[in-house]
Amino acid sequence: MNSQPEPQVTAPLARARAEVDLGALRANVRTLKARASGAELMAVVKADAYGHGLLPCAAAAREAGATWLGTATPQEALDLRAAGDTGRLMCWLWTPGGPWRQAIEAEVDLGVSGMWALEEIVAAARASGRTARVQLKADTGLGRGGCQPADWPGLVGRAREAEAEGTVRVTGLWSHFACADEPGHPSIALQLDAFGEALAYAERAGIRPEVRHLANSPATLTLPRSHFDLVRTGVSLYGLCPSPELGTSADWGLRPVMRLAASVALVKAVPAGHGVSYGHQYRTAEPTQLALVPVGYADGVPRHASGRAQVLVGGGRRVIAGRVAMDQFVVDLAGEPAGTVAAGDEAVLFGPGDQGEPTAEDWAEAAGTIGYEIVTRVGSRVPRVYRDSEAGDATAADPARRSTRPGGAGAPVPEGASIQQSAGAQG
Repeated sequence: MNSQPEPQVTAPLARARAEVDLGALRANVRTLKARASGAELMAVVKADAYGHGLLPCAAAAREAGATWLGTATPQEALDLRAAGDTGRLMCWLWTPGGPWRQAIEAEVDLGVSGMWALEEIVAAARASGRTARVQLKADTGLGRGGCQPADWPGLVGRAREAEAEGTVRVTGLWSHFACADEPGHPSIALQLDAFGEALAYAERAGIRPEVRHLANSPATLTLPRSHFDLVRTGVSLYGLCPSPELGTSADWGLRPVMRLAASVALVKAVPAGHGVSYGHQYRTAEPTQLALVPVGYADGVPRHASGRAQVLVGGGRRVIAGRVAMDQFVVDLAGEPAGTVAAGDEAVLFGPGDQGEPTAEDWAEAAGTIGYEIVTRVGSRVPRVYRDSEAGDATAADPARRSTRPGGAGAPVPEGASIQQSAGAQG
């Protein structure tokens, strides 16, 4: 698979960059495989590999032993095939009139949640003269995609007819948990039972799938009896813990893969009482220096983190002062001697956390969201720069990838500074 960007000389940190450690990703795959009870592992690389870069991350996951890749949209799957990936590949989010024929000819496994999709697949398979690989999804309680129990017999029966005529091969039976990130939630046992019933019905009808799968990242970590033949790992692949209830990444032997940093654009002295950013929700408590960090919500920095999230700059963590704007935000360097921080210095929004920087999970807490969103929303203006901690930290830039990412949470606001929590519109 043609996936790894060629190493090239990169300039000093320009405006911003998201460093992606492919060595950490491979290590995470191996850690997750060791917890998979002998099941195969699907690396979920939807949404541009959760913002980390589809092709490099897919290749790294394959190298580490992922026998399957998973995507949401057809274009993601077809992009992987165009790049040369030939392994097992599944795509599950379809709408009427989708590129069924192209996917069938590319040997992509097609997720099927309802009869309309199966009928479109059968028609596309006839037109192509190929047998489509399909995986029937049962709604065992999540209430999103998947076939309801009342409709399951009809879908299974039609799939068996299509198998008999040679247009379809049912390669998988699957479902998805609603609350696996909440250990002990009563829905977990109910969904396991419902999945068992769906499997039993399909097998009685003559379906002989290659894989049965239910476990997502939290279930892979905590629920061995849900592993069946295949586990689907998404956020954990990128070194994030699925939820605070499960602890931290380090608790599970996972390492965050992305580090988001920006170059300080300006440092200036201001007097006490000076308003900062839109709405003047923040005012300086004393004469101080302000540092301008040139990333904002257009780059994926969550505006909800205004006045709450932290960045690492000048050797210490600093809370965002005032509102995050479209392209920039400000931190107050209160207490720092003049010259400690200068334009061009690095501000680290988030990373693994082992050099004092906040983590994506810290930013999620500050913004009232989840780590998934923090990494996935890093925008296209922020270039991804690939490194490999398993190969001596060589760095490679991917000129085709542009994006942005937010980082950290937490420290107290300088004493005496004022903060208002109000929503005003500004960019």
